[in-house]
Amino acid sequence: MRTLVVLAHPGLARSRVNAALAEAARPVEGVTVHDLYAAYPDLTLDVEREQRLLLEHDRIVLQFPFYWYSVPPLLKKWIDEVFLYGWAYGTGGTSLHGKSLLVTTSLGGPAEAYRADGVNRYTVAELLRPIEATARMTGLRYEEPFALYGTQTLDDAGLAAHQERYRALLASGAVREPELAAV
Repeated sequence: MRTLVVLAHPGLARSRVNAALAEAARPVEGVTVHDLYAAYPDLTLDVEREQRLLLEHDRIVLQFPFYWYSVPPLLKKWIDEVFLYGWAYGTGGTSLHGKSLLVTTSLGGPAEAYRADGVNRYTVAELLRPIEATARMTGLRYEEPFALYGTQTLDDAGLAAHQERYRALLASGAVREPELAAV
């Protein structure tokens, strides 16, 4: 299985968690790490190149820090411009059918903050519904998200453990279906 990690962090050089996850992913056989902000510093996407990359891989991983309950701006633009009608969805739009989509996201707050009774009032699964809906619209199999909570207080040992879990998840190639209770 070939996996494309679409890394979207506008300040990766200052990132501790997403940089560490990207480093964990790079040596995994069959994994390509594609840093959108490094590839497109002017924020102008090469749509044909991006579509080729997607066609060359079986699994797409969107890796990003959770930004105001959503994705960073360039990742939103990437989805808008690359997942075109007639290519990714709609009449003739079957290019992504049968591939899988895994969201990997880092959150500064603790898991308890992402519950109905928590400060954010919603679970991460609920907040990621637009990405899940996009996956379904484009024929991608949506996987259970890989969410790292409490990254602002994460120590080195905890970060190393997350890196190992991420590496193992990418290496296994196993698609993790979301649990119905979490959706």
